[in-house]
Amino acid sequence: MERTRQQLKYGYAFRLFPDFDAPEEVWSPAYDDSSWETVRVPHDWAIGGVFDEHNDCSYSAVSQDGITRPIEHSGRTGALPILGQGVYRLPVEIPEEARGQRLFLEFDGVMWEADVYVNGRHAFFNHFGYKSFSVDITDFAEYGRTNLIAVSAKVYHDCSRWYPGAGIYRNVYLVTKSPVHIAYNGVWVRQLEAADGKASFLLSVDYVGPESVSFRAEILSPEGNAVAAPEHGTYLGELSDIFEIENVKLWDLDTPNLYTANIVLMDEIKTVCDNVSVRFGARNIRFTPDGGFFLNGRQQKLNGVCNHHDLGSLGAAVNTAALRRQLRLMREMGVNAIRTSHNPPAPELLDLCDELGFVVMDEFFDEWYLPKVANGYAKYFRDHAKQDAIDVICRDRNHPSVVLWSIGNEINEQQDPEGWRAAKMLSDTVHMTDPTRPVTAGLDRGWAGFENHLANFLDVVGLNYKPHLYTEAHAKHPNMVFVGTETASCVSTRGIYHLPAQIDIPAALHEDLAVSDYDMAAPGWAYYAEREFAAQDDHPCFAGEFVWTGMDYLGEPTPYYNQWPSRSSYFGIVDLAGLPKNRFYGYKAHWTTEHVLHIFPHWNWEGMEGRIVPVHVYSSYPEVELFVNGVSYGKRSFLKEGNAPMEQLLRYRLIWEDVVYAPGEVKAVAYDEHGNTAAEASVKTAGAAHHLTLTADRSSIRADGDDLVYLTAAVTDENGTVCPHAANRVTFSVTGAGELLTTDAGDPRETESFARPDKKALAGFCVACVRSLPESGGITVTAKAEGLIDASAVICAK
Repeated sequence: MERTRQQLKYGYAFRLFPDFDAPEEVWSPAYDDSSWETVRVPHDWAIGGVFDEHNDCSYSAVSQDGITRPIEHSGRTGALPILGQGVYRLPVEIPEEARGQRLFLEFDGVMWEADVYVNGRHAFFNHFGYKSFSVDITDFAEYGRTNLIAVSAKVYHDCSRWYPGAGIYRNVYLVTKSPVHIAYNGVWVRQLEAADGKASFLLSVDYVGPESVSFRAEILSPEGNAVAAPEHGTYLGELSDIFEIENVKLWDLDTPNLYTANIVLMDEIKTVCDNVSVRFGARNIRFTPDGGFFLNGRQQKLNGVCNHHDLGSLGAAVNTAALRRQLRLMREMGVNAIRTSHNPPAPELLDLCDELGFVVMDEFFDEWYLPKVANGYAKYFRDHAKQDAIDVICRDRNHPSVVLWSIGNEINEQQDPEGWRAAKMLSDTVHMTDPTRPVTAGLDRGWAGFENHLANFLDVVGLNYKPHLYTEAHAKHPNMVFVGTETASCVSTRGIYHLPAQIDIPAALHEDLAVSDYDMAAPGWAYYAEREFAAQDDHPCFAGEFVWTGMDYLGEPTPYYNQWPSRSSYFGIVDLAGLPKNRFYGYKAHWTTEHVLHIFPHWNWEGMEGRIVPVHVYSSYPEVELFVNGVSYGKRSFLKEGNAPMEQLLRYRLIWEDVVYAPGEVKAVAYDEHGNTAAEASVKTAGAAHHLTLTADRSSIRADGDDLVYLTAAVTDENGTVCPHAANRVTFSVTGAGELLTTDAGDPRETESFARPDKKALAGFCVACVRSLPESGGITVTAKAEGLIDASAVICAK
C-alpha cells in the first residue's frame, strides 16, 4: 500500500484559555465545543487581536547613554495577546480500510509547547515551537468512525525576544503508511561529488520494518526526464545506493536546477510498501579563509538578510504566497542569501529558496543553557539540543539552498569558560549528521568567544556588528573563515524625516516615536549600511553579510523600548506592510547590476521655505547632478576610499547638504562613465489630496483558498503625485472570488487590529492583503477615503 498524505486545514474548533486552565474534559470526543470559534490551520491566535502595552510586557537590560539598566519593554514580543493555552479540536474520519496501517500526524510547527491528544488520550509532547515533529497515533485511533484530534499549545510569558506567534502556525498532515515504511524525514540524497559535467550521490533510506526490504528509485531531471535509477544496495550497513547523473545541471543562484528522486520501498516479495519523493540539487560549496564563499567554483559574496518568521499582518501563520512575496522583494534588492533568524524555518521557505535561487543559513537556536529570557529554549537545551539539531538537519538536508548550519545566535556561553563544550557538542553533532556543510554561529561579545575557545569549533566564524574588528580578526586568525552573520541594524520609519540630517548613533528618541528615513540612525551597537559595505569591500576574504533585517517584524521596537505605542521593529529595509524604505535602493545600487537612481527625502516641507533640506541620492551611476526648480546644485561622484563616518557614507551615496527648500521639483540627472546623460529621476511637491490609486502586485492568483494578492493604495494629488504626509483612513472592500484578510501601512506605532478593513495611511500609502476563495472568478477590490476619489482593481482567480 502506498502512503497517503492529507492536509488537515479546515474545521478546527478553537478556544483560548488565557490562564492555562483548560479542563481535562476538552480532550474528550464527548465534549461540547459548539460555542468555540471555528478556525483554519495554519493559525496564529494572537495576530488579529488588539495591541496592548500590557500584553507580555517584560523587563530587559538595555544600554542607553552608557548605562545598562532594566527597563519595561512593552512591545518586545509585539504587544499582541500571545499568552495562554490555545486548544484545538478537530474531528477526523479514519476509515475501516486503514486498519492494519500506521497512522501519523505530522506537524510542521506548533508554538510554543504542544500536547497532542487522540480520542481523549495523550499521545505526544513537543517542547520546541520551531521544530517539526511526527506523532504515531496508530494505537490511539478508532477505525470506521470519527476520531477526535486535540492539540494544546501553550505560550508563556517571557518565552521569546520577538513576536513568536501562537498556536498551530504551520501545516498539519495526516499520513497513512504501511507497517513497513520509510521513516519520517528518512530519505537523504547526499551529494558525493560534482565535477566534469557529472555528479554522484549516495541515496540513503531510513525505514521501519524487517531487514529483507529493498528500494528502487527514479531520478528525474529538472525537465522531468529519467536520468538515473538507483536500487537497493549496501553502504556502511544502510539501505542505500550510489548513482550518477551525466551532463548534470548545477543548482545556482540564477539557474536553480532541481532534480527529483521518487523512491519506492518494497518488501521481500517486491510488493510496494511505501513511496516518497524528494527534491535535491547538485552544487559545489566551499568556504576559504582568503576567498570567503565559493559556489560552483565561483567566488560569491553573500548579500544576505536576516528575517524572523512572522509575515507582518498575517503573523506567524505560514503562507507560501506571503513568503514568496518577501523573497521577491529581497531578490529585487539584490539579496542572494537568507539567515533564518534565529530558529528553524517553515519547510515552505526552504522550498522557495530552492526554487528561486537563494542560499540559506539554517539556524537552530537563539539560546543554549544560559537563558536570555525566563521561559525560552534554555530550559530544554541540556536534555534536547543534540536531538533537536539532528531532527532539523534530517528535515532540511536535501535542500540545495542550505549551505550553512548555524548552531546559535549571540549565545551567552561566549562569556562562560565552559561554553566551548556546548559548541563542541553541537558542532560534532552536525558533522556526524551531515558532513557536507559547515557549522557557524553568530558571535557578538568581542573576543570572548575566541578567548574561551568556542570559536575553534566553528567552521565559519560569524561576527555580529563587528566591522571594526575585521582586519584584526583576519590577522589574528588567518586560518579562520569569517562572515558577517548580523550587520548594520540601521533603523528608520518609512517616509518620515527629522532634521538635521546627520549620523544618529545611538538613535535619538523623538516625540513622534519615529526614526528618520535618512538612513543614518542606529542603536549604539549598530551602524548605517555603508559602514558594512566599506568593511566588506575592504576585506574580500570575508564571505559577506546578513543585514538585520530584510523585513520589519513584530516586536523589538528598538530604539523605543518602552515608549508605547511602539510595537514592532524599525530595522527592516522593507517595512511591515512590504513597502520599501529608502535604503532598499541603496542596497539595490550596491548589490545588483541594475540601473538605480533614487532621490530622498520627499519635497513637501511647508514652513521650511528658504531653509536647508539636505538631499540624498542612491545611484548605480558614477556621477549625478542635482537640480531644484531647474537650478543646478552641482555634480557629485562617489569617494573611492575612506573609513571616517562621512567618508563611508560618501563611498556609496551622494549628498547635497546645502539645498535650500523651495516648492517645486528636485531632479537628479545621472551620467555614465563617459559623461553622457544616462537617467533622470525627480521628486515633486504634492498638492492637496485628490484621489486614491490602487496597485496589485499580481494580476492573477490561484483559486485555491490560500493564494494572496497585495494591493497598495496611494493618496495622490490631482496630478498623481503621492502626498507624503497623507494619513487618510482608507477603507477596503472585496467582492467576488476573494476575501479581505488584513490591512496595514507599515507603521510600527499603529495599534489598530490588522483584521480591520480600514487603516490610516503612513506617508501616503497603505496595503490590503486579499486571499482567494476556492472558486474561480474575478476579485474586485475597492479602496475609499473620505473626500477622495475611489480606486478599484480587478484580479483574476483561476
